Amino acid sequence: MKLIKPTENHLITIMDWFSNEQELTNWSGPNFRYPFDLYSFTEDLKVSSLNSFVLISNKSEFLAFGQFYQRLDKCHLSRLVVNPEFRGKGIAAKLMSHLCELGQQELKLKAYSLFVLAHNETAIKSYQKSGFTFADYPGEISLANCLYMIKS
Repeated sequence: MKLIKPTENHLITIMDWFSNEQELTNWSGPNFRYPFDLYSFTEDLKVSSLNSFVLISNKSEFLAFGQFYQRLDKCHLSRLVVNPEFRGKGIAAKLMSHLCELGQQELKLKAYSLFVLAHNETAIKSYQKSGFTFADYPGEISLANCLYMIKS
């Protein structure tokens, strides 16, 4: 498996993974337009300004998408999503591992963080398996029921 930059086709595929506004907001956070088109989706995803990657298999299968950036002296993972065809197969852990490794190299940071909605039990369990723990966020989180997790 390896990380590559997303193509337009990858973004179009991701768009198909969200069938309603609530699903999109649960994944993207606030301020993401719905309904969307390729232009608004790409713009709101901030692909050109955030470190954005697709995880592909050795057979070039599109497995997952994720981003990272620096937040509070940590490599902050965001908008992690696994292709519905590959869920439940440990892909999220591989995605996070690859993003953390690359984030550490590019940002020169050795601690990681992410946000997750409290009702997203599947994601929380996956993050905990990858070593993330709940922490107090030093500020206000603009999304209701949003939790902060860190990994050192």
